[in-house]
Amino acid sequence: MTVTQRYRWLWKPLVFVAALTPALLMLAGAFGIAGRRLGADPVEALLLTCGKTALNLLCLTLTVTPLSKLARLPQLLRLRRMLGLFAFFYALLHFTVYLVLDRGLDGAMIVADVAKRPYITLGFVALLLLLPLAATSTQRMMRRLGRRWQSLHRLVYPIAILAVWHYYWQVKRDVTEPLIYAGIVALLLGWRLWHRRRRTPVTSTYGSATAPERT
Repeated sequence: MTVTQRYRWLWKPLVFVAALTPALLMLAGAFGIAGRRLGADPVEALLLTCGKTALNLLCLTLTVTPLSKLARLPQLLRLRRMLGLFAFFYALLHFTVYLVLDRGLDGAMIVADVAKRPYITLGFVALLLLLPLAATSTQRMMRRLGRRWQSLHRLVYPIAILAVWHYYWQVKRDVTEPLIYAGIVALLLGWRLWHRRRRTPVTSTYGSATAPERT
């Protein structure tokens, strides 16, 4: 089996299953399958799980490029697109749970929330910025946009910052976990800044959340 075949038929399916597992576990908890439960506050459990999973996948996506370069494994870039799209999926699910289950699509309540809780605005902006990345994460769109594609997909950097900021403002007491995420994102973005200053060619492997794989 060649390296390309190994990533296509082994590693990509494994990453797909791993990324989908949190959604399957939430679904099992919602319907009480295999004795699973979402706890005393199921909506809060869904919000937290979706949000943290989106943030975890976003961090993993940003990790792919430095890891592939440091470990000299360019094949890892084949996994980046899937991770980025799953990050968008969980972010969208997080927002949907908030709108439908938490606020029951009550416009007045949502407007009041946005005015009272600015972290909701930060999260919504991050989701809006993810939309064009997900929509242009195909080889066809990459060819169509040309050089503009890379500039567009660098939006992943402010998206990561907004996502961590959203989480930090949401936490009311212990901010240890948001600060850990902030440190991870700072390290990943700092590596890119250092790497860029070295004037090493970076082409399209520079860290997009939804960059399409190369064949």
